[in-house]
Amino acid sequence: MSFLLTCPHCGPRDVNEFGYAGEVTTRPTAKPTMRELTDYVYFRRNVAGVQREWWTHRHGCGAWFLAERDTRTNEVMKVELPS
Repeated sequence: MSFLLTCPHCGPRDVNEFGYAGEVTTRPTAKPTMRELTDYVYFRRNVAGVQREWWTHRHGCGAWFLAERDTRTNEVMKVELPS
């Protein structure tokens, strides 16, 4: 499936120019338990709906950015550079 994704630097491009790097997660505390570390490394929410994701423009400017995308329709609501 193809859709347009907007690079914060280059503008709208075909999604095949980008690399998906997974949904945004929260790092565990400074001394995580084995369970917290395992959950962080291996498990994702994988929602059917809007989620925040990491993307990189691998065949373009190389920028890393965040996107809010509806996983059911691939509609991209927002893109932004990380703060």
